Amino acid sequence: MKHLLYFLFISTFSYGQSFDLVIKNGRVVDGTGNPWYYADVAIQNGKVARIGKIPATDGKTVIDAKNQLIAPGFIDVHTHVEGSLQDRPGAENFLYDGVTTLVTGNCGGSATNLRTFFDSLRIGGFSPNLASMIGHNTVRLKVMKMAFREPTAKEQTEMEALVEQAMKDGAVGISTGLIYTPGTYARTPEIVNLAKMASRYGGVYASHMRNEGQDVKKAIEEAIQIGREAGIPVEISHFKVASKPIWGSSVETVAMVEAARREGLDVTVDQYPYTASSTSLSSIVPAWALADGDSATLVRFRDPATRTKIRKEMLDGLKKNDRKNFDYAVVAYYPADTTFNGMSISKINQKLGRKNNAETEADLVMELMEKCNMKRIQMVYHTMSEDDVATIMRYPNTMIASDAGVTRYQSGMPHPRGYGTNARVLGRYVREKKVIPVEEAVRRMSSLPAQRFKLDDRGILKPGYAADLVIFDEKTVSDQSTYDVPHAYSTGFSYVLVNGIPVIESGKHTGKRPGQVLMGKGYAGKSE
Repeated sequence: MKHLLYFLFISTFSYGQSFDLVIKNGRVVDGTGNPWYYADVAIQNGKVARIGKIPATDGKTVIDAKNQLIAPGFIDVHTHVEGSLQDRPGAENFLYDGVTTLVTGNCGGSATNLRTFFDSLRIGGFSPNLASMIGHNTVRLKVMKMAFREPTAKEQTEMEALVEQAMKDGAVGISTGLIYTPGTYARTPEIVNLAKMASRYGGVYASHMRNEGQDVKKAIEEAIQIGREAGIPVEISHFKVASKPIWGSSVETVAMVEAARREGLDVTVDQYPYTASSTSLSSIVPAWALADGDSATLVRFRDPATRTKIRKEMLDGLKKNDRKNFDYAVVAYYPADTTFNGMSISKINQKLGRKNNAETEADLVMELMEKCNMKRIQMVYHTMSEDDVATIMRYPNTMIASDAGVTRYQSGMPHPRGYGTNARVLGRYVREKKVIPVEEAVRRMSSLPAQRFKLDDRGILKPGYAADLVIFDEKTVSDQSTYDVPHAYSTGFSYVLVNGIPVIESGKHTGKRPGQVLMGKGYAGKSE
């Protein structure tokens, strides 16, 4: 009789296993902004199968959430992972920060051939999901190289054809980087016509605008104009006020976005929760000096009269931004001499025993680029105020984004946003500063990005949706990465699942690669 009862128990338990995975004892934050509630979550075949009261015996595997929050996996709408994701497919810096989907191809730079890019990722597999935009700079460079002029009619047609092909290959939109070459040479009508092509296939226009400092309002006006004329949703990338004399004007810039929305234009923004930005050293050199490629730039650097003109414009830029020198510009990675990593331009200048003034520092910038054979020199620029960061974060249509790639652990001195963006929001701005509540923070990281980039079955914990989710402790979640010690993973995320597969389990990366390429609405030529 005892053996019979044991057999019946085992049989009942086996046949009761309805789901691949059941998460018990957690509080659900579903991504909509609604208050958290107690519920269990069941997962089957990579999808959320049920939310409610679910017996543990119904799961082949059971996770005890231990009263932590269960939320949709975070969607990072602004990344740069071309190349780095193929090299480091585990994307640990993103997964340890709760990110389950990356949107790449930002700031005008993307893979030239998206179909080939997507295929290369699928071959080896990768841990998070990925969607991509087509970059305007990439398209312009292919057709016009580094020409500092307007396109001919033929060149415009060729660029539009490249955008169209990218949209058919699965791009979710088109991006611009209008402070970078060659995108900075483009006038508004060129971009409008390319954006119209992306709009035809259900895409989004995402822009690193022409200016994020003194002329930020003009740049916002242009982004909105492009959206209006092209009939395309607009995403303004890493929204900020990056000039000391106009700190506090985020109240006005946010109001400009909201006014556009009241007009009926679909405009949203994203931000990273830091007061420093990160981009190349060349971004502080006048754009005209970079025209026509590296060889032409070197000729200008070496010509005394032209060098004087470049130096003067760099110094004028300092004065305009109420700065006496380049101490705000810190080297993240200098390939020619890694001992410079983590040092400001001013400190490097002093280390080399040069005159302590802005003129010699401006010359040093050009020399560093020259000695590096014009290779990219990654920088961190301390240009923003904490109050503006908080103001932008309070705006309901602001998403959270890292503006990062897949980091190489312990290499260089990268911006900490590559490791801690989401944890910093949840720890510093939700728990400590109470800028927004946790449910709202999760919405900014999940359903709002999914809506923006039309990832229809992501971003909400809902039956039938993809089982991308995170389990984290709202009391302890924290970013560990700092400017001085950047290589540190976020803590507090006990589990991260991508398409129902645990990629972070008990706080450790499992090495699994369940990520999928997420296609845009124009995939296979299906226009909206």
